[in-house]
Amino acid sequence: MAILQSPITFMASIPTVTRYFTLATVTLSLVYAWLQWNSEGAKLFPYLVLVPGSSLFYPWTFITSALVETTLWELAITVITIPPTLKYLERLWGSIETLKFIIATVCVSNIIAFGFNWIEFIGTSNADLFLYGMNYHGQMSLQIGVLVAFTQLIPEHQVQFLGFLKMRVKSLPMTYLTLSTVMTIFGFQSPWIIIQFGWFVSWIYLRFYKKNSNDTVGGVESYGDRSETFSLVSWFPPFTHIVLGPGGNFVYKWANTLHLIPSHGGDIESGFSTIPGSARAEAERRRAMALQALDQRLANTSSSSTQSTAPVSAHTPRPPPAVASPRPEKVAPPIDHVARTSSDSESGDLGTTEASK
Repeated sequence: MAILQSPITFMASIPTVTRYFTLATVTLSLVYAWLQWNSEGAKLFPYLVLVPGSSLFYPWTFITSALVETTLWELAITVITIPPTLKYLERLWGSIETLKFIIATVCVSNIIAFGFNWIEFIGTSNADLFLYGMNYHGQMSLQIGVLVAFTQLIPEHQVQFLGFLKMRVKSLPMTYLTLSTVMTIFGFQSPWIIIQFGWFVSWIYLRFYKKNSNDTVGGVESYGDRSETFSLVSWFPPFTHIVLGPGGNFVYKWANTLHLIPSHGGDIESGFSTIPGSARAEAERRRAMALQALDQRLANTSSSSTQSTAPVSAHTPRPPPAVASPRPEKVAPPIDHVARTSSDSESGDLGTTEASK
């Protein structure tokens, strides 16, 4: 009985979206393998995978094609990598936001790949290659997407491969992107180019559109992560910033003007620099302001200390002497004028004090 309860308990511990997404991936991948096994010759099955020449007749494949892995090797990699990462994100973001992230990353990446193949067909008129000879499937776009999400959340965390290879999380997306670029150049456009689209789509979604339900600024809902450490130029070497910076600022300006990105509750600064829009960006902005104020205060303190050697200002009050000096030439007054003399003496001391002030 305990043996039967253990798998059930394990399945119950997996968040909802991660659980059903993994089950759907395994199920559709096995269905695809069964269809190939029972078919004569290799077929693409355009109602399961995304074939640019047939996808207009099967529009659901823009989403469901991600649930199909066509080889056992691809399925093994997906099962090893995707469920643990989605489990982490779902516990952090919640089921709704995780599902929206999956759909946005997969669907938009497939739409871009579909359009790119049609552009290639228009330019070359080679329908056999670009419309019916390529297909997009699997979760490569989602794999790069979760790496982008982990770069946002834990960029300095180190992971270890094969017991000796160590790498920071923020280096993983560009490593995977470089592999995709090399494979595409060598002629393996399908499905490797989908990684490049998945990287850009997931970054745009996390940068501008993801709702931060538990991360507000002044009680106003915020979207995305506008911090400088998650900007577009931060993904590339410094020598490319001189080109990417102005280009990114230009695109951002027009996207903001056309209301293509969510607005903010605070002041909006142009470009991909630190601007209000998330608590992380707001914290960076306030920390910079605090450091600037501290530097100014230290500068004022330093200038005040240099002026302390100057003569004392005339406006600085001087306390009266504790004991008045005796005047030997003055004769003691009579006893019946003690009260009056005491009063006059008090007035003289106050006058002196006022004068000294």
